[in-house]
Amino acid sequence: MSRKQAFQFLELPRQMPHRIPVELRTSGDWGELYGKFGKDDAQYQAGRCLDCGNPYCSWKCPVHNAIPQWLQLVQENRIEEAAALCHSTNPLPEVCGRVCPQDRLCEGSCTLEEFGAVTIGAVEKYIVDTALEKGWRPDMSHVQATGRRVAVIGAGPAGIGCADRLARNGIHAVVFDRYEQIGGLLQFGIPSFKLDKSVIARRREVLEGMGVEFRLGVEVGKDVSVDELLAEFDAVFVGTGAYRYTDGGLPGQDLDNVLPALPFLVQNGRIVGGRNPLGRPIAGWEDQLSLPDLNGKRVVVLGGGDTGMDCVRSAIRLGAAKVTCAYRRDEANMPGSAREVANAREEGVRFLFNRQPLSIQDDGTGKVVGVQVVETRLGAPDARGRQQAEPIAGSESLLEADIVIIAFGFSPSLPAWLAAQGVEAGPNGRIVAGGTDIDGRERLPYQTTHPKLFAGGDAVRGADLVVTAVAEGRDAGDSIARMLLV
Repeated sequence: MSRKQAFQFLELPRQMPHRIPVELRTSGDWGELYGKFGKDDAQYQAGRCLDCGNPYCSWKCPVHNAIPQWLQLVQENRIEEAAALCHSTNPLPEVCGRVCPQDRLCEGSCTLEEFGAVTIGAVEKYIVDTALEKGWRPDMSHVQATGRRVAVIGAGPAGIGCADRLARNGIHAVVFDRYEQIGGLLQFGIPSFKLDKSVIARRREVLEGMGVEFRLGVEVGKDVSVDELLAEFDAVFVGTGAYRYTDGGLPGQDLDNVLPALPFLVQNGRIVGGRNPLGRPIAGWEDQLSLPDLNGKRVVVLGGGDTGMDCVRSAIRLGAAKVTCAYRRDEANMPGSAREVANAREEGVRFLFNRQPLSIQDDGTGKVVGVQVVETRLGAPDARGRQQAEPIAGSESLLEADIVIIAFGFSPSLPAWLAAQGVEAGPNGRIVAGGTDIDGRERLPYQTTHPKLFAGGDAVRGADLVVTAVAEGRDAGDSIARMLLV
């Protein structure tokens, strides 16, 4: 490496792709916020990588991408090779390039972070989009069909990750999902300003080209039984996600115009995408299908994670007059991506930190008028090491609102049809996978207490990032292949 190349990070500043102007976003533009790098910009940014020899970026990435290596391939304009390398570790690289909180993962661990981290996510997006647009597809010519068949329950990130890895091992994957499109919350939960849905449609085409079969609009436990799947397939992977609503037990949460975050995002995603807004409801949410008109309304979102950021930014695009995010800790302890918080601020969202909701208030007729909150200060760490939010006596106030969206998170729950197979779950609803049976049998990674049933993603670890679900689905696919191909 020449001295000029070694110090390119000083000559060329960190740069993100162009963004949709804020005035368009706030007037209802649902297009992806960030545009795409051209060849020159991608090469310039890739050239800022120091190739430091100890790639913290790769280690921090849950799928352990070979980031310095594909950045080098971009500099050399070897895009198809870079795409193949991306896919060797990540079954959904173009999705992760868009939705991963890189500021907390690869870019946050970049050696150059102090000077401006390499724009890893944007380059990853450039690599895969460019290669696929040119007609590149994963090379399956060396894969030999084994005759083995595996059912995958759930076409979300974990299920897709598993199906991809099974296909690469010559195992025919049949993916079942109750929705009419693949992607799970990638399709219906993440707003299109973060992830255009054409990306998911193209990924489906890629997967089907690899031999993956999708049976959509089919709900396991209703349209087909797990007994039938166990009889027809050599193994079954469960990637059902985390959909149990965490409501916080707030008085008044059952009032009209109080919405759980995920049904709000799912139904709004259907409407924005031009699909039937009623569609097929999530079990237990049939009464949450009618979304209120946010135009001109005061909206309060409770919760400071990435789902909360999706809600506040969606509310802005839906014409809300005032959008406030209330979070019980300070900004430094906020779990949402700093980049998403900055984008929300730019779009006009107001943040109130150190505010803990106590109740949702109405006017006596069932009409929401606001959220009663109390100011907090950070106290002693809890069991997970995070400082607890302690209420300050006498600091209560009313945060006025016409609509309240609760974004406290979601948890998995063990389906009855899975429990009937002897699959165990912890008290938190997470499926028990891996480890050792009570008889001392060492289970394979991601294998449940039923030897033919495997599980991964949010159903096992609880609600987490897209990339962690992808990683677990990928690794579960390898584990299934290990069992079937011995």
